[in-house]
Amino acid sequence: MFSKGDKIVYPLYGAGIIEDLEEKDLNGVRQLYYVLRIPIGDLKIMISVFKAEDMGIREIYSKEKIEDIISAVCALPVDMSDNWAKRYKENMVKIKSGKLEEVILVFRNLRERERARGLSTAEKKMMTIAKQIILSELILAHDIERGSAENILTQSFAR
Repeated sequence: MFSKGDKIVYPLYGAGIIEDLEEKDLNGVRQLYYVLRIPIGDLKIMISVFKAEDMGIREIYSKEKIEDIISAVCALPVDMSDNWAKRYKENMVKIKSGKLEEVILVFRNLRERERARGLSTAEKKMMTIAKQIILSELILAHDIERGSAENILTQSFAR
């Protein structure tokens, strides 16, 4: 179980800080919820404590581990389906997984495809979501502002 002040990742939304734990009455049953604040977009989300593990909630990684993951993903060959529907579905599964390496892979692959051929509106949105998830974890791991996190991400992919 996480505590107030812990930094966690909520798949599809990104990293945030648990601001509080609240009890809510839902259909006559009292349940405990994490109140999570996500820095990108200033989102506030409530997550059931009892469903957190099943939802893929995890602690954020250290800045060193994030950098190692980015380096490892950058070293992999770009491998994407040419079929738009298949590619979109595969990428969405990766983003929903909550695994940073999968999200970075989606971002990197879509970034490369955008440079080579361009992206559909849906894939541009998906790339933005992946980038925001990565940035949110960089922001909290490094304790920095968004602009600095974007610089780290840009520099990591420039190598």
